[in-house]
Amino acid sequence: MLYGILAAASALLLTAVLSAAVRVPALRLGIAERRRGRRVPLLGGLAVMGGVGAVAWVGEWSGVAPLGREAGWLIVVGAGLGVFGLLGDVWRLPAVVRAAGVVVGAALVVPYRELGVLGGMAGVVWIVLVVHGFKGMGRSDGVLGVVGAVTAFALSGCAAAEVMDGLATLFSVLAAALTGFLMHNWPPARVVLGTCGALFVGFLLAGGVLHVYAVGYGAGVGAPFALTALATADVVLVLVSRKRAGRELWRGGPDHLAHRLRRIGLTPPGVVIVMGVAAAGSTGVGLAIHMLWTQPRTAWWVAGATGLVVLGMLFVPPPTTRPTPATSVRVNGPRAVPTGAHRAPAPLTRRHPIPGGRAPGPPPRPDRFREQETAELGRRGWVG
Repeated sequence: MLYGILAAASALLLTAVLSAAVRVPALRLGIAERRRGRRVPLLGGLAVMGGVGAVAWVGEWSGVAPLGREAGWLIVVGAGLGVFGLLGDVWRLPAVVRAAGVVVGAALVVPYRELGVLGGMAGVVWIVLVVHGFKGMGRSDGVLGVVGAVTAFALSGCAAAEVMDGLATLFSVLAAALTGFLMHNWPPARVVLGTCGALFVGFLLAGGVLHVYAVGYGAGVGAPFALTALATADVVLVLVSRKRAGRELWRGGPDHLAHRLRRIGLTPPGVVIVMGVAAAGSTGVGLAIHMLWTQPRTAWWVAGATGLVVLGMLFVPPPTTRPTPATSVRVNGPRAVPTGAHRAPAPLTRRHPIPGGRAPGPPPRPDRFREQETAELGRRGWVG
């Protein structure tokens, strides 16, 4: 118990320090992306990987909290996938290549002995979908940090109930590390996870859920679904909306759940809070089902709410970039005139100095008094 508290505190502080340390090198190396007109570093994933890996290695090396085979292999493959994602952040690997890397990683960690061959193949597909669901949350400031921390905390409880001490320690450390990362990722973010961190966090969570489910399979599929309901909702929403729009399924865009919540009027911190509350509710149901505090059929309420959210968000259009009337131009003769803009009337000119230094009056109005006003200005010598 004392080591768990010390490990969590160490992961939180170490990740917070590393997140601050990677900002300047990332900006100088150009490993950044633009969010709302700002350049945001993409090396936050390295900070999370470093914090989790360092604390886990100390526990394994000292023998105080050994990870065990499942947790050790999961973090090794997850770190390899994170490095693969870092290459994608630097050199912009194609989405198909990144997806193939996730498939290979999932095939390496699936517990075939407990699930069988067919169950293992289904597990690979499930991990790939859930990882991409978590990866989509990383495109919005703070969302993946909050949802990942809540999910990891609930998953740590499930692993502890199954006496899987290595996994329980790993996910408590991951929850603490994401909390430390949120100090720099809360909107407006000063550093983001990037593909590196999104794949690392999503893979640990998806693979951990599958490992805990393989041992506690008596609770049914309701618990793992509830633990990853938000990631499932996001990936289903994206796939259905892109299919309806005739877009390529693997081409990224601002059409994820968090982006659509922004479209209905929520602020960036509001999106993080709403997603965090939803994650707490769904993962709480998953934990209760796994601990046998409630019936497995309770997961149907989560499934129903998830379906309603996906259906409702399909009617919220994703952000689009279109030219405004003031920026588009229409060619009218020899000069370009901004569309939607009104040309100011030509100023009045004079050929002789104005007596007393008086300024000319307002331009004539295009009404029935125009001739009278023009004649009056002519008599005063203001127009030629």
